[in-house]
Amino acid sequence: MLFEIKKIIFDKGFEKKFAKYKKRLTEKEKSKLRQNFEIFKNNPFDSRIKTHKLKAELKDYWSFRISYSDRIIFRFIDNHTVFFIDIGNHNIY
Repeated sequence: MLFEIKKIIFDKGFEKKFAKYKKRLTEKEKSKLRQNFEIFKNNPFDSRIKTHKLKAELKDYWSFRISYSDRIIFRFIDNHTVFFIDIGNHNIY
């Protein structure tokens, strides 16, 4: 099955947290963030971003790496659309 993300829907809470998250990044970190988003959009299962299915209460969700310690939790709507739920370190699980 081919996944190429064409549309990302953002939870309102995600948008607020993402804005705060971006403010604390250096230019180098922002560049890496953009790079990881591009990787995700082209292939959400690229090994560089370590996408994985979550368990327990979050069993309907997935996560991918945006930095060494930070992740985005999301859900697939279909093969081309995802819904971003949360962003942060491992405490978001």
